[in-house]
Amino acid sequence: MIKGWMAVAAMSLIGLVAGAAPSVLGQAGVGHAQEQERVAAIKAPASALPDEAASAGVKKFSFIAYGDTRGRRDGTAIQYEHSLIIDSMLGQIKKLQNTEYPARFVLQSGDAVQHGQNAKEWNVSFTPLIDRLTTEANVPYFLAPGNHDVSSATTVDAPQRAPALKNYLDAVSELIPRDGSAHRLSGYPTYSFGYGNTFVLGFDADIAGDEKQFAWVKAQLGGVDHGRYTNIIVFCHQAPFSSGPHGGAKVEEPTVELRNKYMPLFQASHVRAVFSGHEHLFEHWVEHYTDASGVHRMDLVVSGGGGAPIYAYTGEPNLDEYLKANEASKVKLEHLVKPGVERGANPYHYLIVKVDGEKLEMQVVAVDWGTGFQPYRTNQVALGDE
Repeated sequence: MIKGWMAVAAMSLIGLVAGAAPSVLGQAGVGHAQEQERVAAIKAPASALPDEAASAGVKKFSFIAYGDTRGRRDGTAIQYEHSLIIDSMLGQIKKLQNTEYPARFVLQSGDAVQHGQNAKEWNVSFTPLIDRLTTEANVPYFLAPGNHDVSSATTVDAPQRAPALKNYLDAVSELIPRDGSAHRLSGYPTYSFGYGNTFVLGFDADIAGDEKQFAWVKAQLGGVDHGRYTNIIVFCHQAPFSSGPHGGAKVEEPTVELRNKYMPLFQASHVRAVFSGHEHLFEHWVEHYTDASGVHRMDLVVSGGGGAPIYAYTGEPNLDEYLKANEASKVKLEHLVKPGVERGANPYHYLIVKVDGEKLEMQVVAVDWGTGFQPYRTNQVALGDE
């Protein structure tokens, strides 16, 4: 089914280098060269999301999720691979416009650009593409920060983080809740919003160990009106479980914090789905757990195929410690979709999630040589147990 485009993909991927997050020295050099340029704000859509009260009766709509758009041309040209994604999104949004499931917003899980401290990479390569979504399709766009956007620093006060975070905040200044809002942690790229029957929270997983951010996220989730918000969606850059070069046998510091602190919180809050990136591929995990109200399901989806150099499967992570720590909740994990062992089996893609009351259905839309990608025998799956 996928062999035809795997050969093409192999040719297309020759010479691509995955690349690690920039070093402190590299950040300082690039940042100095660009210190006079400021990141322009992404244009806000003409029609912002309505006030939460105004959308209270909405139970049918769709949203888009994807991540990792940084490219080889950042700072010199439009992100070409990302532009293929945007072209496809615009077509899909138009198709959905007059259906029961119009696309109401887009979630991006981070790594917008290669070097977040370089203003030119935002202004030249990324922002013009997102302007197309917000102006041509008139959809709100929400970006969570990735390690390439705000540095690989794992503490909020790391000096190399400040210039990159400023650029990120400048880029999204017209898109996310403002400082001082009840839906924004002041000074952080951490925020929430509600639309219809769905509550959405984005946070900075690069600093997952930060206590102030964790306390705010905990308060936000603890304050959700479950009578109205039957679906709670979380998005962030790093994933708690993955099997690419950032996962498998390797356990990065943010992953440890996500497993130890955030996953028990997500269980307690009955989060329906977590969308992450960091791995430039597609994979899908399902966690079942039990509490006083019964057995619950949480879908953990890694979608990092937004245009960054493609990754491949490296192996399964060791989850013994996580499962032992969550024995009381009878946690069971299933790796529903594993990425391909060859890069050519992991196409550029994005997700369309249809909300129908408590039912969530996800469609994986691949582009270019990946057209026809069917990770579930088809390209669609229900995010829930029948």
